[in-house]
Amino acid sequence: MQRQIYNSLFSGTFYRRPKLLGSFLIRKCSNQGNLTIVAMNNGVKQITLNNPKKRNALSSAMLDKLRKDVFDDVQNTNLRCIILQSNGPVFSSGHDLKELSQSDEKTREDIFKKCSEFMVGLRNVPVPVIGVVNGLAAAAGCQLIASCDITIASTKSQFSTPGASVGLFCSTPGVAVSRNVPLKIASYMLFTGNNLNANDAVKYGLISRAVEEQDLDKEVEEVIQSILCKSRSVLALGKKFFYNQLDKKIEEAYSIGSDVMVKNLAHKEAKEGIEAFFQKRPPTWSHD
Repeated sequence: MQRQIYNSLFSGTFYRRPKLLGSFLIRKCSNQGNLTIVAMNNGVKQITLNNPKKRNALSSAMLDKLRKDVFDDVQNTNLRCIILQSNGPVFSSGHDLKELSQSDEKTREDIFKKCSEFMVGLRNVPVPVIGVVNGLAAAAGCQLIASCDITIASTKSQFSTPGASVGLFCSTPGVAVSRNVPLKIASYMLFTGNNLNANDAVKYGLISRAVEEQDLDKEVEEVIQSILCKSRSVLALGKKFFYNQLDKKIEEAYSIGSDVMVKNLAHKEAKEGIEAFFQKRPPTWSHD
């Protein structure tokens, strides 16, 4: 089993290159010298991790690029959702172990701080962040998909936190994973390092949907369309509340939720949406 884990992480041949062919997803990644490729289409920002030779490792440079790609211009009302996908057979193998092993303690602290701030920051992005996986997401790569609002994967995808296998326990990935899956599943992943397949990842709550590889494109597009027909400002309000209430006691969560709904009802988007519902017509959102 351990050899299987190492093969999946480091061989680069365990999975075939994903084929993402839809109108919203990049057909073929060019500019191989770029760590990421960014494209904007109809309000959808596509960010493609583009360092397959390094298995899209979350190096310091990759984290800097992702932070810029994701967080720049997020208040632009034309932005409606963000897609995080990858080029190559591995979504991301996690931190760059060579970089970490050759760095001094201060550099290591900076890398983990940078990574943690990025993962937490995804919650504060006012539009949905969708992870798309068609291969292996391991260690901090698994942390990344667990930090997305929605994650859709092909059934050939696998997920793991195998750090203990190389003497580096997946502590920070465990923070995100344990907030998605039950305790016994998180413990299984963290202590054994064994892969979780896509169907089990859905069952235990690590990802949102698992579909056959040939249907991945279609599934992502359907989710995107479901988001695009909503008001950006209403989803931003809802996302902020949703994450804010997670760590509250139930009485406080309901109190906050009630207050948010009262304020939401006074919002012009709610007035337009309810009026459109009774008039049996599509709403016209201002996204303001």
